[in-house]
Amino acid sequence: MNAPPDSIAASDQALLDRIAGRVRSGRKEQGLSRRALSSASGVSERYLAELEAGRGNISVLLLARIAGALDQPIERLIADISEPDASELAVRVGEAPPAQQDAIRRMLDANRPATPIQAGRICLIGLRGAGKSTLGRLAAEALDTPFVELSDEIETHAGLPVAEVMALYGQEGYRQLERQAIARVRDRHDRVILAVAGGIVSEPETYGLLLRHFHSIWLKAAPDDHMNRVLAQGDQRPIKGRPRPMEELNAILERRQTLYAKAEAAVETSGKSVKDAAAEVVQAVQSLTV
Repeated sequence: MNAPPDSIAASDQALLDRIAGRVRSGRKEQGLSRRALSSASGVSERYLAELEAGRGNISVLLLARIAGALDQPIERLIADISEPDASELAVRVGEAPPAQQDAIRRMLDANRPATPIQAGRICLIGLRGAGKSTLGRLAAEALDTPFVELSDEIETHAGLPVAEVMALYGQEGYRQLERQAIARVRDRHDRVILAVAGGIVSEPETYGLLLRHFHSIWLKAAPDDHMNRVLAQGDQRPIKGRPRPMEELNAILERRQTLYAKAEAAVETSGKSVKDAAAEVVQAVQSLTV
């Protein structure tokens, strides 16, 4: 666990000393004894003692657990804040109120030297069963534009099905992977049609990222159509173990109404053939990307 002093480079020892000081001060700020921090983080008291003495060759995973127990971002334990750098700026932005974070993002977006912020990127939003996958693929084919399912992008990058990604990383971890996937699609494509999960609009940071970098189209459908289309795909989750599935669906639609309405365009998919609905999506794409 410990390394002989003469085997550690000065820069490495400086990092260990910096972490040691911040763990000590963080523990004191939280009013935690070393034993309490050990219990909260699952890291032994002996290891913590070595760490706080600047002798702990600690792994990133253990450090993350300690940061979590101290209710601090891991960057605060690592960043060299004697000279404000990208790491410290990231910490400070992360701690800023949401309104200030949005203002910073807008300022950075305004100064991006690349293509226009939204360019020819389209995002299809809407509840499951609205037709995002089917109509998105058809519209992309008609416009000779790449089509991407965000869930497929996440699975490809993680090397795991979405269900396993959720089980492994949890909801917050999945949302982080989701935001990273959106950024990758944005950076790879100036023209693309992206289909995202219905609940993404309930994540302010993620939805804000979409709205800033993609033109948005809300695919709408009647509640019965949402339900019937999902069930027709063999997905029983909307009704399994739910005594009042339609009431729940209507409640979700009502809660998300104002969020979906932030889209720049909307296409009603109920009461139309797939061909006609796809043609309307094509028209909406063209109107937004002229």
